[in-house]
Amino acid sequence: MSRPYKLIHPDGVEQVHKLTGRVEDTLCKLIEAGAEGLTTIEYPAPRTSDYVFKLRKRGFVIETLTEPHDGPFPGHHGRYILRSKVERPSADLTPRASADHAASMVAP
Repeated sequence: MSRPYKLIHPDGVEQVHKLTGRVEDTLCKLIEAGAEGLTTIEYPAPRTSDYVFKLRKRGFVIETLTEPHDGPFPGHHGRYILRSKVERPSADLTPRASADHAASMVAP
């Protein structure tokens, strides 16, 4: 089952995208994460970067910040932050259904 999400661009143009599966789940996690964003350490999905790529192809603005990490395998990872304004166009307004994280729009 696909759920519609309304993407509102800075110029006011609206697009409705029907999302399913892990792409939808990733968008919901980005909405829930707010300005803090999320990493694959906090949200371990098999191919998070691919789901973010697919959302970007649809026009969602998602910023990537590179962060270092320590531990047995030190290196760096990406933090993804949703910068687009996104709404769930239905009467069902669950906590993960709508959000506005467009304090500042960042070009992809």
